[in-house]
Amino acid sequence: MTRLLFFFLAAALCSAQESAADLSRQVSELRDLVLKLQTRIDDLERRSAPPALPAAREAPKEVVIAATTPAPSPPAPSAAAELWQDTTINFTVDGYYAYNFNSPIGRTNLLRAYDVSSNSFSLNQADLIIENAADASAGKHWGARLDLQFGQATQTLQGNAANEPRPEIYRNVFQAYGTWAPNTHLTVDFGKWSSSIGLEGNYSKDQINYSRSFWFDFLPFYHMGVRAAYKVNSALTLNYWLDNGTQQTEAFNGFKDELFGFALQPRKTVSWTVNYYLGQEHPDVVYYPYTSPPGLPTNQGVSFSPIVNPPKGKTHIFDSYATWTPTDRWTLAAEADDVIQRDEVNSAPFHTVGGALYARYQLTPKFALAARGEYLSDHGGLYTGVWQQLKEVTLTTEYKVAAGFIARIEWRRDVSNYPYFLTDTLNLLGKHQTTATMGVIWWFGKKTGSW
Repeated sequence: MTRLLFFFLAAALCSAQESAADLSRQVSELRDLVLKLQTRIDDLERRSAPPALPAAREAPKEVVIAATTPAPSPPAPSAAAELWQDTTINFTVDGYYAYNFNSPIGRTNLLRAYDVSSNSFSLNQADLIIENAADASAGKHWGARLDLQFGQATQTLQGNAANEPRPEIYRNVFQAYGTWAPNTHLTVDFGKWSSSIGLEGNYSKDQINYSRSFWFDFLPFYHMGVRAAYKVNSALTLNYWLDNGTQQTEAFNGFKDELFGFALQPRKTVSWTVNYYLGQEHPDVVYYPYTSPPGLPTNQGVSFSPIVNPPKGKTHIFDSYATWTPTDRWTLAAEADDVIQRDEVNSAPFHTVGGALYARYQLTPKFALAARGEYLSDHGGLYTGVWQQLKEVTLTTEYKVAAGFIARIEWRRDVSNYPYFLTDTLNLLGKHQTTATMGVIWWFGKKTGSW
């Protein structure tokens, strides 16, 4: 009996041990399964969550790296971009209405350079100016300029066949020249340029008055050839020209005119220019632009014949003008000219002498007053064709409507000691003419200062 009881106790103990071992195994397997499930859940959460922001302690490191990393260099500009970057393109439109109190037949104002029409809305000129200037101080040793002009002014400038054998070819090209500046002292131009003989110039916006003086109308407008300017120092510049002649894009004789002069600016407010011009303004050929006589040589289709023993008398122009701006409001200027011309080397001279005085006062930033008084003695009729003495007084008011837009109202009286000016009666000439003019000028572009 005892043995049987011991047997059952031993069997129960073995069964209990096996059950405990099996339970322990199951618990272990269940724990492993839970760990695997937790790992899978964490993985799924990481995939579905947005990117984590960098830790706060990483921010300084990120900033330091960004600050010390060099920025990428911008692309280098092309050659075409550099060319146009230094090029100025400018436009101007200049128109007027003038009334001549003589009511002249033909509505013509005599001895006027540009305001030639009376009782008519007129386009003085419309211009396009393209310039790429040389600047030797910046290492740029070449440049060029082109001025295209349209309107009444073109007829004044290049309508005279006595100067231009074929004016229609060059009529709209007021200036066209290339520049070479080998150093900061020397500048050389080749081509056609506006004459700097005389104080006044072509563009109305840069003038003290709207109408131009007798001297502007008489002295050369332009030249074609080579000119050089040598800057001795900051105050003194020497000038030399070698050209075809006065208002001669094409030469009509074999003589080359010359100019010797200087420009002095001892102070910022004072400038003085002196010019001596030596020329020979007599043609040695006769052109036939509308006919073609047989057997004559031609110049691009235009027939011409040589003049036997052409006149060789010289032209001498002595020209001097100065400008003084004593204050920001005042501008004062003066000009003196003496022109001598002979038909033959030893013949009696034609002699035209005189000058002009100018004053301008800037009353307000928008409003200015200006005046000009002038005298011209035309001995022998070199300018007018009549031996006479001319005087004129001009009063001009200017209002700056906006940047690049000004209006001028002008009263002018021209007087002669000889009956010369047109009236309302045919063949009846008067000793004076009085005009009232309103001029309007628009301009815009990158070029600053005087054109």
